[in-house]
Amino acid sequence: MALIKWEPLREIEDMFDRYTKAMGWPSIRGQELVATGDWSPRVDISETDAEFTVKAEIPEVKKEDVKVTVENGVLTILGERKQENEEKGKKFHRVERYYGSFVRSFTLPDNVDGAKIKATFKDGMLNLQLPKTAESKPKAIEVKVE
Repeated sequence: MALIKWEPLREIEDMFDRYTKAMGWPSIRGQELVATGDWSPRVDISETDAEFTVKAEIPEVKKEDVKVTVENGVLTILGERKQENEEKGKKFHRVERYYGSFVRSFTLPDNVDGAKIKATFKDGMLNLQLPKTAESKPKAIEVKVE
């Protein structure tokens, strides 16, 4: 078992981040700026040699209610999940899902080609493909030993 140095300031920052996330407040830690919205969809961000992929969970949101923009190197996903109309004779015992507007913004790396970003939307999942620029792809250079 390895010993890990205790860093109390990091623990306080982590606790504050968990609190602000639970309250739905904006966060600027890790160079990510989450704009204010009623709620924030969860995302997965992955990378291959050719592209970055962003997958956002936005169930029960219509395609028409989602907008994806890229401006000044910032990718923004915004939209709205509308609440069901209250029906007569129906009472809710628990409502845990979030409704209303949402916004997520991410600063793009310099090696993303913003003009070639593709977005698909199916079954409540927004998939964004952010291709890398040609000069950013790794190149193998053969080294000759003499």
